[in-house]
Amino acid sequence: MPDLSFEVLTAEPLPFTAAPQLAFKLRITNADRAEAINTVTLQCQIQIETARRRYAEDEQTRLRDLFGEPERWNQTLKTMLWTHASVPISSFTDSTTVDLLVPCSFDFNVAATKYFAGLDDGEIPLCLQFSGTVFYLDEDKLLQIAQIPWSAETKYKLPVKVWQAMMDIYYPNTAWLNLRRDVFDRLYLYKVRQGIPTWEQTLERLLPKEEK
Repeated sequence: MPDLSFEVLTAEPLPFTAAPQLAFKLRITNADRAEAINTVTLQCQIQIETARRRYAEDEQTRLRDLFGEPERWNQTLKTMLWTHASVPISSFTDSTTVDLLVPCSFDFNVAATKYFAGLDDGEIPLCLQFSGTVFYLDEDKLLQIAQIPWSAETKYKLPVKVWQAMMDIYYPNTAWLNLRRDVFDRLYLYKVRQGIPTWEQTLERLLPKEEK
């Protein structure tokens, strides 16, 4: 019966897709190296282990929106869900390497986006938890089915620069802000009535001088 282990080798942005994605280079190894794996339908849940890194003062300021005042972070820093991903794996023996494609959002209403954008440098501690179905051949060459146990997981430290490089590819020097429609309408009317040519100038006009 297959006993699969998982390891993330690298992670890098994909430059030519419709939306931002990271490709996690994932190595899967079977404990029985002679056993023939037919296919694997692999699902992955990725969590951010926020308490497993230190935060600079500027990062603490930006992350208050998520975790509150730093004095309470020993209570509020909890493991948070980032996303889910899946990948089909073709036949192999011993081990194989696949790209696990992870879609990424630049929507600042999403907690994970706020977290990533709040970091300057260093690494993001991730826990990848796996599940799915393994189709394999037994000693009599008969097709068998087994489930990947929920205990299957691996850790990976994603460099913050990798996430930043990905967003620079898709949104160079820009950010997205999702507003409620009635708030947008009020902001748009203000922009028109004041004769302000750009959205940046509109927001700069409204921001207090000390916050610019």
